[in-house]
Amino acid sequence: MEYRITLERMEFHAFHGCYELERKVGNRFTVDVTITAELGVVAAEDCVEKAVNYLAVYEIVREKMAVTQRTIERVAMNIIDALYAAFPQIRHIACTVSKLAPPLGGKVDRASVTLEK
Repeated sequence: MEYRITLERMEFHAFHGCYELERKVGNRFTVDVTITAELGVVAAEDCVEKAVNYLAVYEIVREKMAVTQRTIERVAMNIIDALYAAFPQIRHIACTVSKLAPPLGGKVDRASVTLEK
């Protein structure tokens, strides 16, 4: 049996971007993560130690958002890889990284990429 955890609209100020100015000034980003994991004894025994800990997931995302990358695709992959490394019970992750108000020369709410593994 599996269960799904979703953390939505985690917001960060970070320095990702292909332009030097983006990497100096930074921008606002949001991250959405949906994790599918083996349920095991988590629900049956109310075993928090074997669950995917939401706080730990947030901290991993925060740490990876602090590592400057040129693409949000790389940021999403770093988050996914770190989550798999931290929680062996994970079976699937979908991670969306969005750059809010990207510098595209016009009004754009966000530019997003979603990676799944």
